Amino acid sequence: MLGMLAASKAGHDKSEIYIVVKEEEKYVYLSDGRAKPLASPKKKSRKHIQLIKKEMQDSKGMHASVKNRLQSGATVYDEEIKFVIKQFMKQEEVLDV
Repeated sequence: MLGMLAASKAGHDKSEIYIVVKEEEKYVYLSDGRAKPLASPKKKSRKHIQLIKKEMQDSKGMHASVKNRLQSGATVYDEEIKFVIKQFMKQEEVLDV
């Protein structure tokens, strides 16, 4: 689950898109690179998120790179998370038209 995109299903942040940056038994920690940076991710119950299993079609492979670095424990920057989420939103916007 680490490094996957997730949408919030409940709470004041309903429908917001995040990246899973840490996992525990009952909770996940989410970051969007803006309001919830990596330094202070949002703690959310697993049942209150919906994983997004679509593969990103970004030409730079940024999402795969971020996901791999999160899984290996390497450094990831808030700007990269913002970029991945922005690219996903652009892709979804094109698909909805």
